[in-house]
Amino acid sequence: MNEDERGAVTAEYAIVIMAAVAFAGLLVAIMRSGEIRQLLVELVQNALGAAG
Repeated sequence: MNEDERGAVTAEYAIVIMAAVAFAGLLVAIMRSGEIRQLLVELVQNALGAAG
């Protein structure tokens, strides 16, 4: 692997990490919304109720 390829791999890792951080931030924003959190809780409860 030459010098340029190592830089490209590092850049790819940086992009993946930034995307993961953005996704985590989006999840935090969603979970802080009371309406959406309640909707997700009901969805999970209904799924567990249907499975049981």
